[in-house]
Amino acid sequence: MHPAQDIRTGAALVRRRRRADTGGMPSYSSAAAGLPLLGETIGANLERTVARFGDREALVDVPSGRRWTYSRLNADVAGLARSLLARGVAKGDRVGIWAPNRAEWVIVQYATAKIGAILVNVNPAYRTHELSYVIAQSGMRLLISAQEHRGSDYRAMVEEAAPRAGCADVVYFDDPTWDALRATQADPAQLAARSAELAFDDPINIQYTSGTTGFPKGATLSHHNILNNGYFVGELLGYTEADRVCLPVPFYHCFGMVMGNLGATSHGACIVIPSPGFDPEAALSAVQQERCTSLYGVPTMFIAELAHAASFDLSSLRTGIMAGSPCPVEVMKRVVGELNMREVAICYGMTETSPVSTMTRPDDDLARRTETVGRVMPHVEVKIVDPGTGRVVPVGTPGELCTRGYSVMLGYWNEPDRTAEAIDAARWMHTGDLATMDDDGYVNVVGRIKDVVIRGGENVYPREVEEFLYGHPGIADVQVIGVPDERYGEEVMAWVIMRPGADPLTAERLREFCAGRLAHYKIPRYVRVVDEFPLTVTGKIRKVEMRERSVELLGLQSAARIRNA
Repeated sequence: MHPAQDIRTGAALVRRRRRADTGGMPSYSSAAAGLPLLGETIGANLERTVARFGDREALVDVPSGRRWTYSRLNADVAGLARSLLARGVAKGDRVGIWAPNRAEWVIVQYATAKIGAILVNVNPAYRTHELSYVIAQSGMRLLISAQEHRGSDYRAMVEEAAPRAGCADVVYFDDPTWDALRATQADPAQLAARSAELAFDDPINIQYTSGTTGFPKGATLSHHNILNNGYFVGELLGYTEADRVCLPVPFYHCFGMVMGNLGATSHGACIVIPSPGFDPEAALSAVQQERCTSLYGVPTMFIAELAHAASFDLSSLRTGIMAGSPCPVEVMKRVVGELNMREVAICYGMTETSPVSTMTRPDDDLARRTETVGRVMPHVEVKIVDPGTGRVVPVGTPGELCTRGYSVMLGYWNEPDRTAEAIDAARWMHTGDLATMDDDGYVNVVGRIKDVVIRGGENVYPREVEEFLYGHPGIADVQVIGVPDERYGEEVMAWVIMRPGADPLTAERLREFCAGRLAHYKIPRYVRVVDEFPLTVTGKIRKVEMRERSVELLGLQSAARIRNA
């Protein structure tokens, strides 16, 4: 029996026993695991992979045509690690990286891990003000940066922000400063000595969450957090050294560097970089060219890829991950059929939990793989609680999803008060997401607590309305938000992307479609047809921005009445 099957069977037995013992089902689940947690650092894990699969391909950078075997990758990682040591980077020093996806991003990720430096991921969409904040807040010792990306002059922004924020040491890719860094290396014995000092519970990564109010918070993650999360994601996808993982998702985010890079290298699989930033045709071309078996993306990425799928040979695909935001049922079904991803998984999580807390399994039926975010991960607990009382709610009842286990972050960097707001005294991470759990432990995320539209005293869950509207033959994508209303407090509004050639959609026509099929208070009063939604760099929908634009567009009185997501 495959270890992943052991994990699945164990989780089911735990749930069945609990039901028999209690006679009822609280919304709580934990997974018995057939495999133990990895008690090692990221560097040690990479060394073990190299010892087993040194001659196999580890990394392909499609745009540049460069390729690495595991032996070569490890040599380049060790070389950069020694260069950082020669530069004076100490254990616990923060080293920032600000760049789109490229092979050197991967090398920097593993080199910093080998010496115990804390990698600070900087969002490629940041501008000077945000860059200055994360440099200063993290106490960044060294910044490694691209010079530009998609018309953004990174170098100019760095030269303005870094000195002001207290980071005097900056290195640029494709520049003499990068060559100079790599030219000087410490003795191999120094690297060995540093590696021997490291513990798997040491902090190794800071990722700034895209907060909707105030400055972002630096989620601080350990070797143990992210190595194990990547490893168990790979286990549940059935990864082996024969897999080739196409990663159009950004490395600066957990989706790329944990579920992608660490998920691959912990199994001897190959990382395939299709392009610096997301390009649907480049991703599908890389799958075809490199015979990739796995493809990652958020729903908006898969929607874009589906428009081009017929032009490419995708027969090598077996699996992949859709995550990052709620996954529309109809989109998931098309991905399974049209992209040949018969074992595609949905993952749910957040940066603060390394990131994955629940995941569908390849042997789940189509309904569960399209209508839920799966079951709890190995070695993790989840529960759903009443946001007001903190008590666990019965199965089927909406409440706040909480998670606990090895994957919960160490805390927000230098912000104990904000950490205490998110992680309670029993080490439960409060996600802010509304969810339900069924009798078998499958979780369905129904929205954000702050996203719930309260219309005339009735709670409207945007996810439910969105799923219904996906059934409209002319709608390709839809997002539902609440906007202020003097009579009802809030009204429902739908932003819609139409299918090519579809008839124009008005609010009246949409209401006709919904009449008799959706409760009256859930039917959108307002409709806006757009070509695209405002997105973060990871492809997540920016509902806060949508609300702000809608208030202005509709001439509503007070944006202050709109609650932040």
